[in-house]
Amino acid sequence: MHSRKGFQVVGLIIGIVVVALIAIAAYFVIDGNNKATDFNSYDFFSIIEADQNNGNIGDHVKGNSDAPVIVYEYADYQCPGCASINPKVNKAVEDSKGKLAIVYRSFLLSYHKNGTAAASAAEAAGLQGYWKPYADKLFAEQAEWESASATERTEIFEKYFIDVTEGKGNLDQFKEDMASDRVSKKISFDMGIARRIDVPSTPAFYVDGQLIKWSEAGEVEINGELISWDSGRSGDDFIKLLEEIVEAKTK
Repeated sequence: MHSRKGFQVVGLIIGIVVVALIAIAAYFVIDGNNKATDFNSYDFFSIIEADQNNGNIGDHVKGNSDAPVIVYEYADYQCPGCASINPKVNKAVEDSKGKLAIVYRSFLLSYHKNGTAAASAAEAAGLQGYWKPYADKLFAEQAEWESASATERTEIFEKYFIDVTEGKGNLDQFKEDMASDRVSKKISFDMGIARRIDVPSTPAFYVDGQLIKWSEAGEVEINGELISWDSGRSGDDFIKLLEEIVEAKTK
């Protein structure tokens, strides 16, 4: 009996060590991709255009890139909170009538086994002009792919691409782009920014350089006006918060 428990404990310890090693390896792969990047030359709170450091893939923008209010979102496609807030974000942008834009950047969590693959699929779809519908599809159908095996998720992601492009996209190019250095550099670049501004968790939003951490109460100052939210938040509350920010910013 004691021997069996001992094996179970050893197995648990080994499992924890393996997960930790995978997380460390992922960190160094991403950090390695950014070694030649001078992040000091970028304004993290402005829209970043395509260049060699991000795989020639610029920021993804929901709404009007010239909007007077720009909020920066850091999210993981496998994050449940990100999935639940995504339709609210889309509605807030739509309801703002051009006054609000959301810039999306990937901040992948190491314990999400399919998060990197999902981000790669979204970026690959984006190269053919389908980033937003594909991202929305990933969030909406998260339960279908979050626990899928590598083979299963590949089939699912390919099916999503066919769905969102209505069969008009180049599937072979999509599959090639998913595994490309270009897409890898874009994801690494986003992660590099997130680490440098100490993004605490997902989803995280920033306005005027101030963090909106929707998992807890907080406040931001917009044009001298304090706008706060409490911990009893909901998706509809988030829409109201964005509306208040837009109103204060555009007075």
